[in-house]
Amino acid sequence: MANQLKIMILSGVREQGKDMFAVQVNDEIFVLDAGLKYPDSSLFGIDVVIPDLDFFEQYGERVAGIFLTHGHADSIGALPYILRKYDIPVFGSQLSIELAKIDVQRENKHRKNSLFHVIDADTEIDFKNASISFFHTTHSIPDSLGIDVHTPAGEIVYTGDFKFDPTAADNYRTDMDRLAEIEQKGVLALLSDSSNAEASYPNASEQDIGNFVTNVFRNATGRIIVAAKASNLNRVQEVLNAAKATGKRVLLTGRDLAKIVRTSMKLGYLDVPDGLLMRVKDLKTVPDNQTVILETGRMGEPLNSLQKMAKKRHSMITIHDGDLIFIATTPSHAVETMVAETSDLVYKAGGTVIQLGRNMHTSGHATGRDIQLLIDTLKPKFLIPVIGEYRLLEIVRSLAIKTGMSPKNIYITKNGDCLDYDFKKKRFYLSDPVPGEDTMIDGSGVGDVGNIVLRDREVLSDDGIFIAVVTIDRKKKKIIAEPKVTSRGFVYIKANKQLMNDSIEVIKKAINSNFEHKKFDWTELKQDIRSDLEKFLYKKTNRRPVILPVVMEVNQNRHRAMQKRNEKKQENNKTHSSNNKTRNNKEKKD
Repeated sequence: MANQLKIMILSGVREQGKDMFAVQVNDEIFVLDAGLKYPDSSLFGIDVVIPDLDFFEQYGERVAGIFLTHGHADSIGALPYILRKYDIPVFGSQLSIELAKIDVQRENKHRKNSLFHVIDADTEIDFKNASISFFHTTHSIPDSLGIDVHTPAGEIVYTGDFKFDPTAADNYRTDMDRLAEIEQKGVLALLSDSSNAEASYPNASEQDIGNFVTNVFRNATGRIIVAAKASNLNRVQEVLNAAKATGKRVLLTGRDLAKIVRTSMKLGYLDVPDGLLMRVKDLKTVPDNQTVILETGRMGEPLNSLQKMAKKRHSMITIHDGDLIFIATTPSHAVETMVAETSDLVYKAGGTVIQLGRNMHTSGHATGRDIQLLIDTLKPKFLIPVIGEYRLLEIVRSLAIKTGMSPKNIYITKNGDCLDYDFKKKRFYLSDPVPGEDTMIDGSGVGDVGNIVLRDREVLSDDGIFIAVVTIDRKKKKIIAEPKVTSRGFVYIKANKQLMNDSIEVIKKAINSNFEHKKFDWTELKQDIRSDLEKFLYKKTNRRPVILPVVMEVNQNRHRAMQKRNEKKQENNKTHSSNNKTRNNKEKKD
């Protein structure tokens, strides 16, 4: 049988987050990462978004394993939903696996620990058709790994999230020697992180960032409240180091603390000196100028907590005069407005704000120069930019061309694309697509919210809902009870009584017209009411609320028959009662 080699873009291109890719070698599929993304403001009510699970429905039996690059949600977040139904082995570094187990256990109490396998940068796993090996990369969480898939046509390298920083600590540093070894084998294709490709300045070294954090702590005269992502362990460690260096103590708070920070402490990935941490009750005794409050969470959670503190609604902490709020991670575009709103609230409460991202060029992802260095080091024949929005993929294409790569060897893909390798022509070509849609998670529902539901939610958020309730007798073709109308999120009813009364007349007219000119049909009647109300309300208000007509039926003949039956029953009861009284009186006389 001829060799078969495919690269499947399951998710993670033309967007930020939700990374998942796959390499198929003959009848084996190797899935690289299985992440989620947090929704933007257009996804009303959605908790998280994961890749299309139909892929596992169609190809699950061929999947040899899921291989993780690191322990952030954009790499491991979809695992709970995949492993809920499919028993697929999962491979990752010790920290990645521990965090993945916690995620999976939260959604599935009966997880199978036997599915999880801890590997490291020295591990090589031989499968029937390919072998998988790993290499250290630099990111904001320890033990991040890149993945090398050895195939009959050459190496396929997936970087995951990475950057280059020669000053990074040992368990954060990219292994350049290993990259050189992989290049010697011949790199067929490189799937490269693109999410920071447009950065025009080099990233500040973590050593410089650590010094900056320490200086901020040293110059603070009151309490320091730090907002950070719990998953950015590098930053958390720098905060702990700065507190120790300046003689302060740290209170850890936040929802994700137990999941990430505590696990990292237990495994030795965070160095926490004895006596550095304090409890909530210690806030009363430790002076403000020796207090650091580390508020952690995912995405916007630390900012939400800061807003509660500023509004005096937080369960433990209130921002007051002299507090310094240190936003220690660079916010994404999705939460920049939220950062500005939070800063306003902090200043109103008497505090001040310092943002690390405003003072240092920092990111956990490769700059354009880093990507060019990676391409120059690995010398791939083909390049597939991944992990980034469309403009970033195009920027990576331009950067690669400047390094000497041929434009025809660079593929800008979209979710669902499948690149099939032709062993004779030695090129990739687009073949039949694979499932690449979004699966939206809302509460306990997985994939049961689609575009139609989201469109309804969007309309509801824009113009509200208008409800019309009416009772009819279709046999007599008449309206029994005066229609009742109400609305939510459309207009203030008390100030628009005339509009509501006019709406009632529109409903009556639509029903009577339906009775007169059409053979009765429930669907047509409701549609006529909805259509006439839509036109009327838009003409009066220039708004298009969701219109919900509720039409109820009553049969007058049945109603009268029931009334007569009840009257007859009451008469019988009276007669029965009268007979009992006569009988009782007669017995007394006897």
